[in-house]
Parts: sequence; C-alpha cells; structure tokens
Amino acid sequence: MNANNTSKLTAWYRAARPRTLTATYVPLGAAAVIALDQGVFDLARFLLSLIGALLLQVAANLINEYADYRRGAEDLKQSGQGMILKNQLLTPREILIGAIFTVLAGALIGLFLLFQSGPLLLWIGLGGVLVVIMYTAGPFPLAYNGLGEIAVFIFMGPLMVLGAYYVMAVRFDITPVLVGIPIGFMVAAILHANNIRDIDSDRAVNKRTLAVLLGIEGARIEYLVLVGGAYVMVALMIGFGVMPVTTLLVAVTLPEAYRLIQIIFTSSDNALLHQAQGRTAKLHGQFGLWLVVGWLAWLVLRGLSVVG
Repeated sequence: MNANNTSKLTAWYRAARPRTLTATYVPLGAAAVIALDQGVFDLARFLLSLIGALLLQVAANLINEYADYRRGAEDLKQSGQGMILKNQLLTPREILIGAIFTVLAGALIGLFLLFQSGPLLLWIGLGGVLVVIMYTAGPFPLAYNGLGEIAVFIFMGPLMVLGAYYVMAVRFDITPVLVGIPIGFMVAAILHANNIRDIDSDRAVNKRTLAVLLGIEGARIEYLVLVGGAYVMVALMIGFGVMPVTTLLVAVTLPEAYRLIQIIFTSSDNALLHQAQGRTAKLHGQFGLWLVVGWLAWLVLRGLSVVG
C-alpha cells in the first residue's frame, strides 16, 4: 500500500470519529447483558445490530462533517473532531458518498432485522435514521437549534438499548428503556463538551447549540447535570431493583468525572477543552464498560449460587 492510499485510509478513519463510537458500543453492551439476564441473548442478531448501529453512527459523523463545512461552521474552529474537509484531507463529494453508503448499509441491516423481529423496530429505526440525517442537515438541523443533546439522549440512550434488546427478545420490556437513561445522560455529555469547546465559533455562525443558548455558565451547569445525573440514575435504578447492586462498579469512574467537571467549570483554554471532550467520550466508554462488567459479575454470582 502506497503512502497516498495510507493517508486516505487515515483520513477516512478520522472522518468516522472512532473515539465517539463508544456511543454505540455502550448501549449495545447494555442490551446484551439485559438479554443475557433474561435468557433471550442471540449472538447473530446482536452482532448485526452492532454493525448496523455503528454504520449509522459513522453516517451521522460524515453528514455532520459535510453539513458543518457547507454551512461554514468549521471556519473559526481551531480544534475538534473530524475537520477533514477544512484540512482538505478528503473532498466534500467523497464525504457525501461515504455518508450515503453508510446510511444505506445501516438501513439495509435494519430492514433485515425488522423482518426477523417486529414492528417496534421499524419506528425506532425510522427515528434513528431521521436523527442521523436531520442532526446537521435539512431545513431545521437539530444541532443548530438547541436540540442536539435531546436527540442524542433519546436515540443513543433509551431507544438504542431498547432497539438492540428488542431484536433479540422480540418483545417490549421497560428495563432497557430505564437502563438507557444514565447511558443517554453520559452520551449527551460528550456532545455537550464538544459544544462548550466550540461555543464561540458556533455563536459566530449562528449555530444555536444549547451551550450557545445557555451561555457558558449555564452550559457548565448542564455538563454537571448530565455527568452527575448518570451516576445518580444508576443509584436510583439499583434502589428500585432495575439494575443489580454490582453495577455500582461504575463508581470506579467517579474520580475522572470529577476531574472533567473541574476542567469544564474552570478552563476557557480551547486545547484543554478539546482534551476534556475526548476524555468525556472515554469516560462514557469506561462508565458503560463497568456497568456491563458489574451486571455480568451479578450473573456469574447468581449462577454460582444456583449451582451451590
């Protein structure tokens, strides 16, 4: 492989924004442990769900890259994810073709799973595809009108966990919806950290994110609510018997959450805020990992007690 091909692959890898993909891994992992707990786990359907969801998230990232570039939202940015078009690593046409391909591939997998499960997946899938397209594109882009965090919370939290669970169980259950709430809080925090970093450049191009609408002080409080709320919700879920007590392992990530809240509340340095955004994505991944590990530990302990 020559250097030009290698640089193209690197550019596509960056355009996919791989560190954001925990937003798919975490809800799918949660759906898997719930399905295991209830005895309805199906490996083939789970893997297809994972691939389809990853394709749609990559599509959302590519559409975001394309739409922001067309609207001039990247002109004043000094740092951030992607910036592939601004740095001329790929052409707008290449990004658009990649977005169309990944949307279609993800939708085709979704259609196949729809015929294997039931009608609920159709509505979840349609909503997800619409959010992917309308996030930064269309006449009323969600990200430009203060609805980005809300859309991400709903569709990459409760509805993604429910959809992946439904594909395997072929029935509705309130548990994945509830478990998706703390996950939704944490994934919305990734986006919000991004918007706090870009607050000045977004305001300059009339991109009305929640950070812009709330102002920096309000945006900082929102970040605290989103990150802190994820831990509070896990505690509540345990208290009400929705999650096993071993999911308290998510508390392992509390020190990092505290450090990130400190950075958001005290820093205006763009480079440090960019670092905080990346670390928020890692925090989301670690939070989800420990939630899944805690749940699996509970299943193992329960199995041992039955054998004993």
